[in-house]
Amino acid sequence: MTRWSAADVGFRPLTVGDLPLVYDWLGREHVRRWWGEPGSYDDAIAEYLAAIEGRDPTDLYAIVVAGASVGLIQTYLLADYPDYAALIDADDAAAGLDLLLGEASLTGSGLGTHVIRSFASKVVFARAETQVCVADPDMRNLASIRAFEKAGFLRVRDFRDPEDGELHALMRLGRANVQPVEPPGTAR
Repeated sequence: MTRWSAADVGFRPLTVGDLPLVYDWLGREHVRRWWGEPGSYDDAIAEYLAAIEGRDPTDLYAIVVAGASVGLIQTYLLADYPDYAALIDADDAAAGLDLLLGEASLTGSGLGTHVIRSFASKVVFARAETQVCVADPDMRNLASIRAFEKAGFLRVRDFRDPEDGELHALMRLGRANVQPVEPPGTAR
C-alpha cells in the first residue's frame, strides 16, 4: 500500500471544465455502485453546475494527485439541508463530506483515508463555526467506512436514507479529533 503525503494530494475548486470528467467518473462501475446511475449528461451537469455557480450551497473540489484530477470531494453545511440534518439529528455546527475516487486503480491504496483526513483538516474545519463533520457511506461499502475510521471518524449509528432506501453508516469527526496532516517532506 502506498503511503500518501501532503505533497502528493491536493484540492482545487471544481470548474465547469471538469464536468465532462465528473460525468465520466459517475458512469464508472466502481462509482455507480455507490453513487447510483448518473442519469442523463444534461441532468448530472445541471446538478453540479448549480453548485459551481453558487446556486447550490455545496462546495465542490477536484481531488488532485501528482497534478491530475482523480476524484471529486464535496462539503456542505447541514444547516443548508435541514431535512437531512433532521434525519441524522445534526446541529447547525455540522458539515457534511462526500467523495468519490474516479480512478479505480487508486481504490484500496490508502488514498481515500489520506484525502478524507487532509480535506477535513484543511477545508471542512477551516470554517471556525464548523465543530463536527459527518459522512454517511452505504453500509455495504465497507472500504469507505474503513477509510473514514482510519481518518479518525467514529461510526455513531446506522440509518435508512429515504432517498435511496439503503442503510447508511453515520460517521462523525469532532473538531477536537481532527488528525493533523504531515507537512511536505515528512512522509514515512
